[in-house]
Order: sequence, then structure tokens, then C-alpha cells
Amino acid sequence: MKQFMLRLPAFLFVAALLSGTAIASAQAVSTVAPPIVITGADRRPAQLLNGEWHYIVDPYFSGLYGFHGAENPDGWFRNQKPKSGDTGPVEYDFSKAPTLKVPGDWNTQQQQLFFYEGPMWYEKDFSFEPKPHTRTFLRIGAANYKSIFWVNGQKVCEHEGGFTAFNCDVTAAVHAGSNFVIAVVDNTRHEDGVPTIKTDWFNYGGLTREVSLITVPDVFIDQYDVHLSKTEPGIVEGWVHLSGTKGGVAKIAIPELGVVSTMGAGQPDDTTPGGGIKITIRASAPGLKLWSPESPKLYKVQISAANGGTTDSVDEEIGFRTIEVRGTEILLNGKPIFLSGICIHAEAPYRTGRAYSDKDAETLLGWAKELGANYVRLAHYPHDETMLRAADRMGLLVWAESPVYWAVQFEKPEVYAKAQHQLDELIGTQRNHAAVILWSMANETPLNDARTKFISDLAAHARELDPTRLITAALLVHTEPNGNRSTKVVDDPLGKYLDVIGTNEYIGWYEQHPETADTTDWKISYDKPLIMSEFGGDAKAGLHGKEDERWTEEYQASIFRHQFGMLNRIPQLRGMSPWVLMDFRSPNRVLQGVQDYFNRKGLISDQGVKKQAFFVLQKEYKEKLVGKAE
Repeated sequence: MKQFMLRLPAFLFVAALLSGTAIASAQAVSTVAPPIVITGADRRPAQLLNGEWHYIVDPYFSGLYGFHGAENPDGWFRNQKPKSGDTGPVEYDFSKAPTLKVPGDWNTQQQQLFFYEGPMWYEKDFSFEPKPHTRTFLRIGAANYKSIFWVNGQKVCEHEGGFTAFNCDVTAAVHAGSNFVIAVVDNTRHEDGVPTIKTDWFNYGGLTREVSLITVPDVFIDQYDVHLSKTEPGIVEGWVHLSGTKGGVAKIAIPELGVVSTMGAGQPDDTTPGGGIKITIRASAPGLKLWSPESPKLYKVQISAANGGTTDSVDEEIGFRTIEVRGTEILLNGKPIFLSGICIHAEAPYRTGRAYSDKDAETLLGWAKELGANYVRLAHYPHDETMLRAADRMGLLVWAESPVYWAVQFEKPEVYAKAQHQLDELIGTQRNHAAVILWSMANETPLNDARTKFISDLAAHARELDPTRLITAALLVHTEPNGNRSTKVVDDPLGKYLDVIGTNEYIGWYEQHPETADTTDWKISYDKPLIMSEFGGDAKAGLHGKEDERWTEEYQASIFRHQFGMLNRIPQLRGMSPWVLMDFRSPNRVLQGVQDYFNRKGLISDQGVKKQAFFVLQKEYKEKLVGKAE
């Protein structure tokens, strides 16, 4: 293990050199159709491709590029087998290669790959029977960070971004009988990536979420938005986008309420790959019960569209609610609410690695419910849709976040384009989840003009995509002395572009002492709701000592106790999500015997052990001792 880790920097240098330039070059000249967002893709009948995939580690990217950097037309994507008369050797064989489980990151499946960053090849054989008058898509829940996919040796798509789902049209590539899919996934970090080089979480590589084949009609529903009107009680509205046609009708049905409504005469939409039409939907739903944390009512909703003899439909489960701000209040279904929450990373309980399963989601969100939370901040990137489905069922409000984290290259238009594309995929996938009330544009970004324009433009774009939800971001704050007290000042110019202000502070951990919170006041420059989006400190589960001894459970609990009085003195505080529900891996956290490559700010250890601070916060939430809705 040590020998492999010591050699790793050379691997990283070459992988960064080749993958950072060559993949970018390949994407620039590629003629392959870009992947698309398919809303509700997890509701479609699917042929799962999960399970064992053969893999080959390729730190020099030899499987795609020759020794002078040119793309090899006979690369490993062809899955060649040696045969008589070959004029050169075939130096790889997927059938003899070891396997990794998909979904899953490679880092936690093989010890020798724990710190590996670079290209990894995957291969899986599958059988398939195409149906006439249909299109087939390869759906990838997430592949971190850059990826290319081939089916039967034919390139079907390329993608950048490690946390959003995408769908590659493989209709022309699959055939009846035996097929194979090959992917190369490269988790090398890039300065012009989103996120960029440095983060405070583990850079898990691989096919980290489900992979499947979904089949749809030639003319099909690729995106839709169904929600409750803000201005007209009992009216369900939205739109359906029908791909591959210039005409058609759409229908929405809610059988439990006896609702059936048909609409037509949609507007042409050439902004979506493949074109299509966007049809406005509207239906009266008398007797509809509103979704809330106390009553997370979900309705079966049938969304269908037709063009000529072709019909497509999606069966959804949707909760209906409204979310808005009024002055410094957050209104859920027209009533003020205080968001009692917790931050969550997509880290799998017990096994660690990237979370992806229903069990992972139910465990993490189950702990949040046990804590007494009605809200969770899913940081610092889009989480798997299994988390959103579980939040819908369990009645947990969600802050969903773009991976614009720390200091990305805000001055570069191409970086903005990457961020906007990932935001498109986030909102396009998650817009129909009642749980999601906040789109977060960024976390802890530096103050400068380029950054403010970058994120404010993202906020404007998010509002165009979804005007029904609130826009936020987690901002940094600064401190002004005030005699024997101090004042935390929130005056970030980005605040004027947000509906809800998020702020992160770490009194008692990265600055001063826990009791410093007792003499700290807050000055907010915006007459808007404030969420204390992060606070806390590290503790190793089972490490005990005095309240002034760092890393102990007692010290972490002391931070929380001193926070509550300060928080209750902030008049416009409308929510809080301490950092963080569960310990998670981070290469930054190296203190041996305590951190061991884990951020230990969790209220629960990675093995499910609850620390003292969990019960301190639980008491506050259960007894409603902190925060007020109005």
C-alpha cells in the first residue's frame, strides 16, 4: 500500500497531462450527440446494468491515446480479441480483468486504489432485444468526473461533471443479442473543473450510481414540470416537453382526485437537443391535500403525451406545496416555518464510499428524522435521486446544491458554462420533488466581482428554469470588534441576488472558543430570511475529556450549547443546518489516531455511533428551544 501511494504522484502528473488535454481535445472535435436530461428517468422501465464490471487501471491513458498523444482508432473501446494473423499484440483483455461493483466507487472497493486518481476503464457484457419504433438510452446516475462511453465499439457520449445523471442515445449502437458497453472514467481534478482542484470531501472515482438502459417511444417525454400554482389555490400547473416532434397533445391525470386534463398546441422548442415542443399543462384539483413535513402526502400522477399514433407516459409520485418568502419569513403553504436541519454529505453509512442506494438514503434521512429535523442541506453537490425520493416520502425539506465550491475559476466563460450545464442537469432531474425548496448556487466562495457576476448569473438562470423555488448560497462572514463583544457581519454583495441568505461560521473551532458565541452579535445587511447553513466542530466518537479539550465529544457538545443562545438573538434567523450529520472521508484531514482522513464534525460516526452533540441538538429540536418561524 505504501509503495503504491508513493508512486502515485507520477501517475497523477501523467494522467492530468493526458486526460486534461486529450479528453478536452477529443470533446472539441467529437460529433457524438451530447447526453440529455430525462426527467423521471428512474420511473421508466429499465434494464439494470448494475453488478460486476471488468476494470483496467490506466494511469497513462494508454487505452485511448498513443505515445505521441494522438487518439488511437483501435483503442480499448473496441474490446478486441487476439486472432490468427494479427500484425501486433493485443495488450489488454477485459474478460481476464478483475471486477468492481457498479454502482460504487473504486477507492473503497480495492485497497490499492484508495488514493488513485486518473483514468479507469470499465466493461460489461449484456443481452438486449430492441423494439421497433423506440429509442434506447444508456442512463448513468453519475460518473466522476469526466467520462466517455462506447457501446459495441461505437462512441455514444461524453460527459463532464461527477454528480449529475445523464442519458446517452444508444439506439443506433445496440443490436439484438449480445452487446458490450465500455466506459472510461477519469476522476483527475482540474483547475478549470466544477468543483476545482481542492475540496473538503473525498474524490471518489468511478460509476458511483446506477447504470441502466431505458427504452422510450420515437416521440417521447424528456422533461416535465408539475407543481402547485402559487397564486391560484387548487390549480396544478406546469409543462411537458415532447421530444422529436413539432406537434402533439399532453394529458395529466391524478386518479385519486379524479383529475384528468388534456392540453395541446405547444410551442416549438429548439433549445433542447433533438428539438420538440413544450406544452403548458393546467388542471383543477379540488380536495388536494398539501405536502408538508408533518403530512408528506404524495399523489400518483400520470403524465402522458401523444403525437399521431405515438403515445408516451410516465407514472410519477408528486407532492404539492408552495414555498415563498415574505420579508424575513419563509412560508411553506402560506405559513411561516423554521427550518430545523442538518447538513448531509453523500457518504455511505458503515461501508463508507459514495452513497447511492435506497438503504443509504433511508439510513441517513432516518437519522435526520430521529434528530428532530424537518430539513436537510444536501451538500456540496447534487445527490442521487434516491435521496430526493426518500425525502419526499419521509417529509424532509431539502436544500439542493450546485458544486460551485470554494475558488473555482470565476473569470473563465468556459468554467461558467460547465457550472450552468451541471445546474441544468440538477434542476432538470430534481424539479418535481416536493421536498426541494432551495436551489443553492455555491458554497464559501471568495469575494470579488468576477465571482459575484458568475453566481448571480447562475441564480438568474436557475430562476428561468424554475421560478417556483427559492435561491440561496452559503456565504462567508467577517467579524468586527465591539468592545467586549464582537459582531459577525453579513454584507456579501451576492446577498442581493438571493431569496434566502445562507451563512457559515465556526466559532469555537476555527476561531476563538465555544463561549465566544455568548458575546457575539450579528449584523445582516439584507432584510431577508437567514439560514445558519453551517457551524460545528470535530470530535472522534468515543474520545472523552473535559469541555475545553479539542477533539473530544465534550468539546463538540460545548460548541453546540453555546451556539443556541447566540442563534436565538438573530431576529431574522429562519433555519439552521449544523455541519454535519455523519463523519465523511476527506484527504485534508490527516491527524493520525483522530481524523485518519475523516472530517470528524459528524454528530454520528461513519459506523453509526451517535456522539454527545447529537443528543444536545436533538433536545433543542424536539423541544423547539431554538429558532422561530416569524
